[in-house]
Amino acid sequence: MPDAVPQRTERPPTGTTRPRGWPLYVGGFLGPYGSTMVTPMVPEVAAGLGSTPEVAAGAVTAYMVPFAVLMLVSGTFAERWGRARTMQVSLVLFVVSCGLCVLAPDIGWFLAARALQGATNAFTTPLLVAAITDLVPRARLGRALGLFAGMQAAGQAFSPLVSGPAAAEDWRWAFAFPSVVAVVLALFRPTMTAPGAAVRVVRWRGLANRRLAIACVLSFLCYSAAVALTVLSVLRAEQEFGLGPWQRGLVAAAFGVAGLAAASILGGRLDALGPPRTGVAMNAVMVVGLLLAALGPSVPLLAVGIALVGVAVTGLRTTINALAATSAPGNRAGAASIALSFQFFGGALAPVAWVPVYAAFGDPGFAVVAIVPVVAAATLAVVGPLRIE
Repeated sequence: MPDAVPQRTERPPTGTTRPRGWPLYVGGFLGPYGSTMVTPMVPEVAAGLGSTPEVAAGAVTAYMVPFAVLMLVSGTFAERWGRARTMQVSLVLFVVSCGLCVLAPDIGWFLAARALQGATNAFTTPLLVAAITDLVPRARLGRALGLFAGMQAAGQAFSPLVSGPAAAEDWRWAFAFPSVVAVVLALFRPTMTAPGAAVRVVRWRGLANRRLAIACVLSFLCYSAAVALTVLSVLRAEQEFGLGPWQRGLVAAAFGVAGLAAASILGGRLDALGPPRTGVAMNAVMVVGLLLAALGPSVPLLAVGIALVGVAVTGLRTTINALAATSAPGNRAGAASIALSFQFFGGALAPVAWVPVYAAFGDPGFAVVAIVPVVAAATLAVVGPLRIE
């Protein structure tokens, strides 16, 4: 495979004199929503497809594995094929995959359709980050990526609030909402490159740089802690406070709601403070949130801890996306996709690493997860100055 090829030139959507940016932020909703939408309705999916909850829970893994693996290369290939064309094809295939989930006659078919969903989303999220980075002036990039991170937080927050009630009627209805979002994005195509931008040469070797490596480390650590919180807080809410499914869902939603509410402010802080200080501050907030969620003696304190981690993850997402997408100007989508891939690998390993610790040591085992953001903050302190260029 040649190392470099010219990037395809792309025009703004027909009939548009100004870049159409709002679909870029709406698109940030789909990836997180799709990854977690099955979680609240695992028992219903299992019953409807003649399977067991343990097997049906594999729908999350079936989505996440191709999502994470393909994102190692999806951004670079999309830059070569053309961002707009890749986005359109991915959205169409996402709608098809939702239809296959609805029509699934058995659990094997359903898991295969979920894998296709994950594969299609691997070719959307990094392109959105790259497009925002191209279209927004550097002085406002943090705020723009903060809004994008807020929409991702919204996807996590609203997933259980939409799919849970839908499953109460028929779990298949839960796939209607993300399908509609994908159709809207396909019809109202976003501007994927700056109008009049010069043709770039897309290189693999440009991805071997210090800032992208740091972004990948931070991404892995951030999601390792975030997913650990998501899983362990649910276990603690049930075992220690006796919360039922609805109550647990509402407490868990504090993560995404708080992240969405803080997104704009956090993006502005990134513009003002820069990546290192923003990253250290967000990791400090995460430490406090994890300790509250692990050791807080009441449900309100558990919810506050979850909310603080939601704020921290949104701020860190913004920092990581900014570092990654600006690290390789000739291959922004490729850099963003690699950092995102490390994020989901960290999330996939978190339950394996931390659930046994919690099972063995209880709340103190949960609290030990706070060492992860401490390591991330120390990493930022060691690497020294980093700028968004």
